[in-house]
Amino acid sequence: MIKTFEYKLDGEKYNVEIVVKNNKNTYIKVKEDGTIYVTTNMFTSKRMIKNLLDKEQDFLRKVLTKVKKQKEKDSQFYYLGKKYDIIMVPFNKIEIDDNKIYAKDEITIEKWIKKKTQEIFEERLEYCYNLFEENIPFPKLKIRKMKTRWGVCNRRDTSVTINSKLIRYDLYIIDYVIIHELSHLVHFDHSKSFWKTVEKYMPNYKKAVNALKE
Repeated sequence: MIKTFEYKLDGEKYNVEIVVKNNKNTYIKVKEDGTIYVTTNMFTSKRMIKNLLDKEQDFLRKVLTKVKKQKEKDSQFYYLGKKYDIIMVPFNKIEIDDNKIYAKDEITIEKWIKKKTQEIFEERLEYCYNLFEENIPFPKLKIRKMKTRWGVCNRRDTSVTINSKLIRYDLYIIDYVIIHELSHLVHFDHSKSFWKTVEKYMPNYKKAVNALKE
């Protein structure tokens, strides 16, 4: 059962979704669209939830600020870590000039970015694979949009899936995700040995990890 109400914080109104489950405790999280999601039990009243939200305002401010920044960034066009302005022009080919991309329409841009994503991810996979001294198979590359993960390694079909949204980031971040997934072909866990393998091929991997958390 889902109940909703509005919660006001710093002059702004946010939708609160209350999901009643057999939970002993009450949990709060913020969705990508800024909705405050509360999971609780049937004995928790709306007033109790509001009081809890009041106590957790610092947490809510921090998370909601991060969500707003991400939404703003997602609304802008980034390619390999650089922000571009899109200029619509009456010719078919894509042209890049400094911080501007000239294109006929959004469909043309989508086709171009899809093609570049495939090309660049293939190039970076080959580059990163050739760094490895361990005897690992060359994986099949899969590209898809994922909500919660940047990459996935599947040892059963020897494939690496990379989040298509990574094309928005710098090359070293793309390389980190690929090296991370290739390292799972050596250690299929997140043990110390796994992270030593990641660090072996990307000594500054923590910089990429932090960039992906921003």
